[in-house]
Amino acid sequence: MAEYLDSQNGDEASSNGAVNGEISSNGAGIGHVRHISIEEEMRASYLDYAMSVIVARALPDARDGLKPVHRRILYAMHDMGLQPNAAYKKSARIVGEVLGKYHPHGDGAVYDAMARMAQDFSLRYPLVDGQGNFGSVDGDSPAAMRYTEARLAPIAETMLRDIDLDTVDWMSNFDDSLQEPQVLPAMLPNLLVNGTSGIAVGMATNIPPHNLREIADAVAYLIDHWERRDEIGLDELMQFVKGPDFPTGGIILGTEGIKQAYGTGRGRILLRAKTQIEETSSGRFRIIVTEIPYQVNKSVLIERIAELVRNGVLDQISDLRDESDRTGMRIVIELKRGVAPKKVRNRLFKHTQLQTTFGVNNLALVRGEPVTLSLRKALLVYIEHRVDVLTRRTQYQLGKARERAHILEGLRIALQFLDEVIQTIRSSDSAEAARTALMERFGLTEVQAQAILDMQLRRLAALERQKIEEEYQEIMARIAYLEDLLANPPKIRALVRDDIMELREKFGDERRTLISATASGDFSDEDLITQDNVLISYSAGAYIKRMPANVFRAQGRGGRGVRGMATRQEDEVINLFFARTLDHILFFTDKGRVYSSRVYELPEGNRTSRGAHIANVLNLQPEERVTTMLVVPDFEQAEYVTLITRRGRIKRMDLNVFSNVRPSGLIAMSLEPGDSLDWARLTNGNEEFIVVTRRGKALRFHEESVRTMGRTAAGVMAIRLMDDDEVVSLDVARPGYELLVLHERGWGKRVPLSEYSVKGRYTQGYWTTDHRRLAETGPIVAARVVHEKDQITVITSQGIILRTAVAGISRMGRTARGVRVVNLQEEDTVAALAVLTYEDLNRNVADESPSDEDEEYLAEAEGAEAAHDGDLAAAPAATPAPPVEDA
Repeated sequence: MAEYLDSQNGDEASSNGAVNGEISSNGAGIGHVRHISIEEEMRASYLDYAMSVIVARALPDARDGLKPVHRRILYAMHDMGLQPNAAYKKSARIVGEVLGKYHPHGDGAVYDAMARMAQDFSLRYPLVDGQGNFGSVDGDSPAAMRYTEARLAPIAETMLRDIDLDTVDWMSNFDDSLQEPQVLPAMLPNLLVNGTSGIAVGMATNIPPHNLREIADAVAYLIDHWERRDEIGLDELMQFVKGPDFPTGGIILGTEGIKQAYGTGRGRILLRAKTQIEETSSGRFRIIVTEIPYQVNKSVLIERIAELVRNGVLDQISDLRDESDRTGMRIVIELKRGVAPKKVRNRLFKHTQLQTTFGVNNLALVRGEPVTLSLRKALLVYIEHRVDVLTRRTQYQLGKARERAHILEGLRIALQFLDEVIQTIRSSDSAEAARTALMERFGLTEVQAQAILDMQLRRLAALERQKIEEEYQEIMARIAYLEDLLANPPKIRALVRDDIMELREKFGDERRTLISATASGDFSDEDLITQDNVLISYSAGAYIKRMPANVFRAQGRGGRGVRGMATRQEDEVINLFFARTLDHILFFTDKGRVYSSRVYELPEGNRTSRGAHIANVLNLQPEERVTTMLVVPDFEQAEYVTLITRRGRIKRMDLNVFSNVRPSGLIAMSLEPGDSLDWARLTNGNEEFIVVTRRGKALRFHEESVRTMGRTAAGVMAIRLMDDDEVVSLDVARPGYELLVLHERGWGKRVPLSEYSVKGRYTQGYWTTDHRRLAETGPIVAARVVHEKDQITVITSQGIILRTAVAGISRMGRTARGVRVVNLQEEDTVAALAVLTYEDLNRNVADESPSDEDEEYLAEAEGAEAAHDGDLAAAPAATPAPPVEDA
């Protein structure tokens, strides 16, 4: 600029004047010029702009979790009296109030921010109670502000509670005409429970929402261990805060991203839609989407799926429709015939937003500076803010209490010298003279003297005088309490704890987002899953579920049972067994393949629910069905697994072959056409097997007679079957145990295993029932090796379930008919049998023990055999059949 002035003026004086910062024209000064660097000016201006955006627009305050626009909206609604019990007001009126008083920006910005606080799919706990169209998960925009109405949501009141008690700092609004709060008192830990997102200059924030109950428990834990607050580790806090809890639900895959985000403030969380697979009446499958990942537009998602179908990427889909209504979300994806549904679902996860990544960036303002917060730091900032709020509230209340006590002390003096006070007032020429006289005579302050002059005559009555004295004593007790509170910070923190637990009880709800630990390498399943006894049910229609083992109370032998799964005639239960939630479970199919899962991964149901289709759990091939399941508590617990088919072919192999079954399954046994792999048992190499057939034969032979084989081997014959017979059971014989035989019409009995001598493999064995009365009892449907202290659960084809003690079933000979184990209704039949061993009954698993009723029944059942003599006498005698010799 100096060179330019030199060239214009042409003389040294002008140049010097320019250098000195002055420009002269005709001897008159017309301005000043400063030498500046363009680079420095741009840097300073940019930083000023950036900090303005960061502090005053895009980033939330870590104390109340609000950006300025949200804080101004809530305060303006509070100032307008729009409490949860007040009438709704037009959104346009609220937006105008905010614009005119606090937020000098566009009305669209204010209305959009208010609308988002009313959307239950955007905020985990909405702060605005909206009436009208405030948008949808399909991406629909809210209706115009002139149509919608709003007021504060009940939980928003906790954000503003005590704001009038000098609990927060205030600042002038944009034109210095009003005061607005710099931060809200925020009893609700809004930063964590609702989260936020925003893009500033050079930085961004993306904080996920959380469950209020979990955050409240973590806050309480920190307060309870305040002395070591800086030493509390992430594992301790994650006992309570399991992970983000999104308002749209979904499933979080793995905990590695959660742990990283909580430890450092940054992390990536894999989020997946919640789906289930259903079978249609035509034998096809459909995928049902009931929950989608957070911030995914449902309409865009459906359009994306349709586009992939048109482009041939997802050519297995035959139809796509949105059946969502006010009761919930339901996207139906129909599949073509013969398609493996789990494979299609995995492709959907890969190519669409049914699976997304949520990038956590816990950036918020702490003392006006952007800071990346870990979980512990965010909780501590909230606690410290609440301590400050309650401390200031206590100081404010103490000041007010002292002021009132000061006035009451003056009134007590006046009442003590009532006649003299009255005389003083009557003899004064004016109120000012009376006030001065009272102050001089009784040593009162001006405030006390004025209060005496303002006192009404009715306060002179004896009852009113008593009220003044009582009020004074209450005020003094209140002052002592408040002073003690200020002198003891732990008591302030106790109030913070009480407040957050009050919120937990009033507004807390169940978690919506599930967390799957299968993709995590840091947390073992044992750290995350409770070890419980469960009952697993599997139906002919391929529906499976797990339920607590104690949902069916024990009954006496011959009971009617209770209603179990609501089944159809074509969907009767065919398998029922006990397991523990951390066990592995191997699924063997009629094609000779094996699949693997963990028990806790099975769909959970109740006693009457149908469960979920097995296609939700396994990636089965078309036309493949599960025939038997084997619970493996530990792959080191047993050495071998023994398989047997319906036609009597048996095979033994090493168990560790199945310790790592891939999702697509493995070949477990090669089968002949028409045969089916139906039973599997764990053995240790020195066991004895007992095989039972439908027509009543039982063969006991040693495990060593079946050599170990490879996975693809076909096995050897186990028992010589009659022409119309087939295997119904394979079990391991144990010393001192008995064989429980159960017929289709509910007849059953116990037979000591000693009555079955060990024979060679591939012989016919012995009769184990009165085979001449099978028309009456029905063929054998199940046979299990049991102990007299065990319990059994019988389930019928119509869904009736009976749980009873083994000791309540009579012990009889091999060829006896047996007794009624369960009374069946007409056309009902026994479908499955499960055994709960007495070891499980007496083991405390996850603080679960047998019920008092079960223990009482077991005690009574010890001597139950004598009571069944009548059954034995009433039963027609069966002629013993000679044992069948080895073939």
